[in-house]
Amino acid sequence: MALIYIVEDDESIREIEEISLRNSGHIVCSFENAKDFYRKLEDVLPDLVVLDVMLPDENGYEIVRRLRRQSVTKRLPIIMVTAKTTELDMIRGLDDGADDYIKKPFSIIELITRVKALLRRSVETEEKSLSVGTVTIDNERRILLLSGEQVDLTFKEYELLKLLMQNQGIVLSREVIMQKVWGTDFEGESRTVDMHIKTLRQKLGAEAVRIKTVRNVGYVLE
Repeated sequence: MALIYIVEDDESIREIEEISLRNSGHIVCSFENAKDFYRKLEDVLPDLVVLDVMLPDENGYEIVRRLRRQSVTKRLPIIMVTAKTTELDMIRGLDDGADDYIKKPFSIIELITRVKALLRRSVETEEKSLSVGTVTIDNERRILLLSGEQVDLTFKEYELLKLLMQNQGIVLSREVIMQKVWGTDFEGESRTVDMHIKTLRQKLGAEAVRIKTVRNVGYVLE
């Protein structure tokens, strides 16, 4: 059983989400705007947030960025619910820090399954730090250090590098990377992974050679 906050201004959709999650054994609080959501966050931190993109007072992208900037909510699991289905819209939400997304209209089974999967991932333990060569990631502070110097990464760049380092020497397909880092499948959208690998390599400098491309498969960190 988890405490889940729903932020959705459409009453009919909000009601469907509430009933579905309560019937799955969760405790649910719902809000129709960002203001009320923020107020409740000050009292109790939930286990997961189901967040609509289009809200009357603040859009979901801004809310995610704000939550990721604050230490108490930077690791809060977030699923974005959106009617925006273009590749750029999806990448934007995920890069801002959302852990998963659901496209409207969606089924009750899809919502419950994605919530269950994200809750499971969020409780998995992880090492405090990982290192290879002069590359070190600090999982407690979520930062990258190159030869001791901090390098800024986006939320998804960090998650991508962490996945590669956790599986050093193992070839990861683009499909696996999409599932593990983005928590979903962008069918046929391998360009998303390639784009993030490219920017990550640029930030790794001389250490970028450690990320090898395996043709027609994916990537491996050596």
